[in-house]
Amino acid sequence: MSTTMMAARMHEVGAPMVLEGVLLPEPGPADVRVSVRACNIVPNLANILANWTTWFPQNPLPALPAIFGLDPAGVIDAVGEDVRGFQVGDRVYVNPGRHCGGCKACRRGDHINCTSFAFAGYFGFTSTASEMLDRYPYGGLAEYMVAPQYALVKLPESVSFEHGARFGYLGTAYSGLRKAGVGTDTTLLVNGISGTLGLGVALYALAMGATRILGTGRDRDLLERVRALAPERISVFSTKDGAIDDWVRRELPDGVDVHVNALGPGAPHEPFIQGMKSLRRGGKAVNIGATAGEVPIDVHHMMDQQHQLIGSVWFTAGEGEDMAAMAANGMVDLSVLENVTFPLEKVNDAIHGLENRHGGFSNYIISPSTN
Repeated sequence: MSTTMMAARMHEVGAPMVLEGVLLPEPGPADVRVSVRACNIVPNLANILANWTTWFPQNPLPALPAIFGLDPAGVIDAVGEDVRGFQVGDRVYVNPGRHCGGCKACRRGDHINCTSFAFAGYFGFTSTASEMLDRYPYGGLAEYMVAPQYALVKLPESVSFEHGARFGYLGTAYSGLRKAGVGTDTTLLVNGISGTLGLGVALYALAMGATRILGTGRDRDLLERVRALAPERISVFSTKDGAIDDWVRRELPDGVDVHVNALGPGAPHEPFIQGMKSLRRGGKAVNIGATAGEVPIDVHHMMDQQHQLIGSVWFTAGEGEDMAAMAANGMVDLSVLENVTFPLEKVNDAIHGLENRHGGFSNYIISPSTN
């Protein structure tokens, strides 16, 4: 086997990625090496590459030149001597979340709240996250990558690598719904339902039994495509037609049980605020979309109405196993995702072509390896 592989690396912040040969990584004792068959190009990647050091200078990027790639899926081709439960040939999704194992949160098993938590191939969440990025420097935009066994999610044969590579945003949606306690008697408002995150919320909320899903967005055609997934349970509303909370109260006079905000950085604050106003007494709001800035919230009203506001980032490998099982048994239909696949050498075209996607229905994928 060759000792080198091809990878797309960014050498300067904001510069195009360069395809070049790098050393083939070797797994450590508790690691595996994965032949990457698909890596999702998430909508926020262009922002991360160009603006992260300006927007969030306290949170590090991987050391440059860096191999990015948040959401890889592929086949294990080598395992470390201490790996258990995985073997060569297994089809897996690689959760990019990395934790130190030694801080108080990690010792309690609360790995997402690790004081050095980082996304391999993307960025870190704290000033000490560089330790994790340096330990696992390979993202998914390469023919091979090394990952710890704790990050792996086994993919059933019924879930393609392309659909598995969407698990990051789908998992963000699923974990947020779990934190809000969504179940068979839940009514739900999703701001940004036709986007990449919002569509995942709709798919998994349907599977979890939500009785009514109210979704908002701007593009009426995309909204209708979402409604058509389950017209007896999903209602949609364009924000071009008025205030969200007025529409929600017309649909459900007491308000919704849960408001999920799936709008990303740069989105106006009004939909978030109107979503908070749409909650019933005792309702919960979950922010998964990274709406940025200081949003004015009436905390006295929240107290009186016993509202909760939850920030939810990413998901665990265990939740990923749940998601894979739900897809395998037909509870979630991932075939609604339209895969647009590029070879590794076209990575820059894929990143800049995202503006042409059909909302959350488009699944932009890099296919680095066919081995």
